[in-house]
Amino acid sequence: MTGTGRVSILMYHQVGQFAPMREHRSTYCDHRNFAAQMAWLHRLRYTVLRLDEAIAGLRGERPLPSRAVVLTFDDGYENFYEYAWPVLAQYGFPAMVYLLADRLGQPAAWFAADGRATPPLMSASRVRELHRAGVDFGSHGLSHQRLAQIDPDVAGQEVSDSRHRLEAVLGAPVRHFCYPYGSYDEAVVAMVAEAGYVSATTCDRAAAYPGQDLLRLPRKAISFGDNLAGYAWKLHMKNQPRGAGC
Repeated sequence: MTGTGRVSILMYHQVGQFAPMREHRSTYCDHRNFAAQMAWLHRLRYTVLRLDEAIAGLRGERPLPSRAVVLTFDDGYENFYEYAWPVLAQYGFPAMVYLLADRLGQPAAWFAADGRATPPLMSASRVRELHRAGVDFGSHGLSHQRLAQIDPDVAGQEVSDSRHRLEAVLGAPVRHFCYPYGSYDEAVVAMVAEAGYVSATTCDRAAAYPGQDLLRLPRKAISFGDNLAGYAWKLHMKNQPRGAGC
């Protein structure tokens, strides 16, 4: 299969049953839409890569196949286990889930600032169960803070300490980071590099291409209202940078 030289890194948050909404749509995906999206990827023979495989392709170490996709899930919600994981397992699709090291087993407290319900995050035991089943995990910091807007020492702890704590939970290396809220600047990128991460994903909207900075990888946000036509459009057309969208 001839490669395209790019990969679409898709960004999900929650997957489940939700009432219709007008705001914060990029942090919700109806489970029926999710199942249809995964069936569509399977039917049209997309290649769903592990993030490590995509990184190797972006480094030029292996070809990037046509229709290359990476599935990422921010925050580590318990509803990933209930709704997303059974569908992923059905198709044998890998996934990268970014965890908050200090929030495992706790509610997503930052939702309260928007007046939203605070869904539960996966516990350490749940994370270990999924890791044994083949799910990949990365760091989303300690506590879901806007790293470019807080004290640099605190930001450094969020970046570095989260890696060490998650490695203790998993008993395996944590190689990948995701900026909460898509908040990063040069100083934060330097912290991520110093902490030893191989990659870091943003909320900048585009496809990822060989030669890009692996610590500023763009993604395509999948939103609550995306039908299959909108999903296909994001995969095929939203390839050039157009700003952040978490």
